[in-house]
Amino acid sequence: MANRLAMADGPELIITEKDNAARRIAAILSGESAEVERVNGVNVYKWGGTRCIGLSGHVVGVDFPPEYNDWRDVEPVELIDASVEKRPTQENIVAALRRLARRARRVVIATDYDREGELIGKEAYELVREVNDEVPIDRVRFSSITDREVTEAFDDPDDLDFDLAAAGEARQVIDLVWGAALTRFLSLSARQLGDDFISVGRVQGPTLKLIVDREREIEAFDPEAYWELFADLEKPATDDASAAAFEAQYFYEADDGTEAERVWDEESATAAYETLEGTESARVASVSRRRRSDDPPAPFNTTQFIRAAGSIGYSAQRAMSIAEDLYTAGFVTYPRTDNTVYPEDLDARELLEALAAGRSFGDDAETLAERDEIEPTAGDTETTDHPPIHPTGELPSASELSDDEWEVYELVVRRFLATVADPAEWEHLRVVASIEGDDEDLDLKANGKRLLDPGYHAVYPYYNASESIVPDVEEGAELAVTDTRIEDKETQPPRRYGQSRLIETMEDMGIGTKATRHDVIQKLYDRGYIESDPPRPTRLATAVVEASEEFADRIVSEEMTAQLERDMQAIARGERDLDEVTEESREILAEVFEGLMENREALGDHLKKSLKADKTLGPCPECGDDLLVRKSRYGSYFVGCNGYPDCEYTLPLPSTGRPLILEETCEEHGLSHVKMLAGRKTFVHGCPQCSADAADEQEDRVIGACPDCGEEHGGELAIKRLRSGSRLVGCTRYPDCEYSLPLPRRGDVEVTDGRCDEHDLPELRVTYEDDDREPWELGCPICNYREYQARQAGAELETIDGIGEKTAEKLKAADVDDVGSLKEADPDAVAEEVDGVSAASVRDWQAKAD
Repeated sequence: MANRLAMADGPELIITEKDNAARRIAAILSGESAEVERVNGVNVYKWGGTRCIGLSGHVVGVDFPPEYNDWRDVEPVELIDASVEKRPTQENIVAALRRLARRARRVVIATDYDREGELIGKEAYELVREVNDEVPIDRVRFSSITDREVTEAFDDPDDLDFDLAAAGEARQVIDLVWGAALTRFLSLSARQLGDDFISVGRVQGPTLKLIVDREREIEAFDPEAYWELFADLEKPATDDASAAAFEAQYFYEADDGTEAERVWDEESATAAYETLEGTESARVASVSRRRRSDDPPAPFNTTQFIRAAGSIGYSAQRAMSIAEDLYTAGFVTYPRTDNTVYPEDLDARELLEALAAGRSFGDDAETLAERDEIEPTAGDTETTDHPPIHPTGELPSASELSDDEWEVYELVVRRFLATVADPAEWEHLRVVASIEGDDEDLDLKANGKRLLDPGYHAVYPYYNASESIVPDVEEGAELAVTDTRIEDKETQPPRRYGQSRLIETMEDMGIGTKATRHDVIQKLYDRGYIESDPPRPTRLATAVVEASEEFADRIVSEEMTAQLERDMQAIARGERDLDEVTEESREILAEVFEGLMENREALGDHLKKSLKADKTLGPCPECGDDLLVRKSRYGSYFVGCNGYPDCEYTLPLPSTGRPLILEETCEEHGLSHVKMLAGRKTFVHGCPQCSADAADEQEDRVIGACPDCGEEHGGELAIKRLRSGSRLVGCTRYPDCEYSLPLPRRGDVEVTDGRCDEHDLPELRVTYEDDDREPWELGCPICNYREYQARQAGAELETIDGIGEKTAEKLKAADVDDVGSLKEADPDAVAEEVDGVSAASVRDWQAKAD
């Protein structure tokens, strides 16, 4: 009875998926009057009798009971039938939610509308029910966090879709059981534990096989030689026009009746070129013109958005992260969608008029809105959950978005503009010219194109709209041959998958979902299975795929993964249930383990051999055994001999990053070059022996007195090169005095005649072999390091999404120097002091910092 009375007086509780969504929804529903309070360290937005809390995605996770935690005491096969339990993963958020739910008179779940969002909503539902089993719980759904959509959703609440949530839960359980059992089995078999364990997953395996298979195609490719012939032709000058030159290419009719430009035998190519080289003119045999309509692109779904973002330099992970931030800010619609058909209730003219009100796209949007008819393009896939990705009518100001966010936002806006624009019109001109030969004539062709009407290209600059001009000539006209050339070429292997192309291929094969594919690729990078972009598999990746194919091919089978995905979709439709699908999945895994257990020793040997190969650089100069990349007990990497302890030969490696052995080999020492993977600071270290030898040969250059011990002990500062490849300014009394200052790894350090008055040290300059790169006037090394430390305080702030370099400088001026001081700052006070920063933005950054 008392609980019912408390509920009657309690607040209405709104639960969103993330804090920034909670802040945005609270602002909309409260008319910007919501205030923020902290409950258990979590932002809670309040107005009137309503409270709104944002989760942090999944705040409850699935795991095995604690008795299964020890990898060495539990056989991996035991995990197949182990029970799975739910546990809070964000204790402070769970505690805050329970505290608010205990007295709530009504609960509204406003998580994202997709499978994962519905599961997160169900997790919140269960947490609420643990403390309040009578409160009414509603569900609201929207595709953009805008005033209209949010208000309409809250005016028309619905029920939680437990079938859709069950599909998400099935994915969780299946991924846990498959991932944990296989990861432990392979890691234990290869004796590869600790941070470098071998990770395998239900979706990771087939994705990795795609990448490895493409690499196999590249390695197995046998290039074939061919030749291509070209001539520069010139239309003679007339009284009205100057001479016009253009390039033409030799072609012939192949056996199948098609035109061919490649000549496959050298003798024929040489004979044709001798004829071409020996002529001074060609006669125009034919001229043909045609007009072509170039249709605008279809609206963005997730895959096509990632592809377009990749064309302007964004990885799949980064593009989706930015799109999600733009969605929660209310500027674009939900970015996880398969739909490529705008819904009937989207008023394209109304959206154009809204965009026309802004400065950035106003002219383009206004021009499009003024047309009598607006007919958007449509793709092949139409769904009813979310529309294609498009801008909302709410426009950001320049100060609200970082440079990256604005670039991605502009991409989304311009894609929408393109979908409602007219087709482009091209004129194509084809000229065929003939040269008389002794046996037969040679034909040359030139294809030109001219843009008659830019159409959608005027608003969407991301597609190539370049013209190739061929002069207007008439049949029978004589053209001068001013130059000729023959190019010998080879056929090329297939290209590696770029991230966007890989995601498209995964989609075509039913591997993963629109919500997970980019995360899967990122995990492959994080686990050291792939490197570079386009992704290239490491030796470990190849070994895992080879072992899987030989001993348990279902691990890398795209069909099995696609079938499980279809099963989860059936759960969402209510046609199957969670227990049935997860049990079938466990049975399949048990069959997989039969093959694995029978071949455990062979599989382990194969993996260990490949792991060793992935760490082998080449021969040890002292004993001839292999030099390997090793890890010290302190976590740093170095090169050591496989013959240890009999051979103690070592070479240092840089302290920054994780080493990756490259295919390039040092001609002098026979050692593979090493790349240090360190995110944006990744660099090629090269041959470790060359680096060490260079340091041994280079004498220290003394530049002045050591500020720590010079006066008392006579220590001096010198420019030093370390055997690991690093450079620094350090004390000559090391290790008795450890004073040092960093120097850049690349470039030549010059000591100039300039001098620092404060520290009595010479100013340094760094020059580079690349003539186009300006020298770096580093200046006094002590002053430079002091400035670097000041910049690093701002750089720490820049790790938070939404804070760029300029904003970090403004915050520092307001004594918000780092993440710690940001979390403790009063948002209203910061907004009052810092121009262009709102209190809401500060709260958003604080939530991300948590």
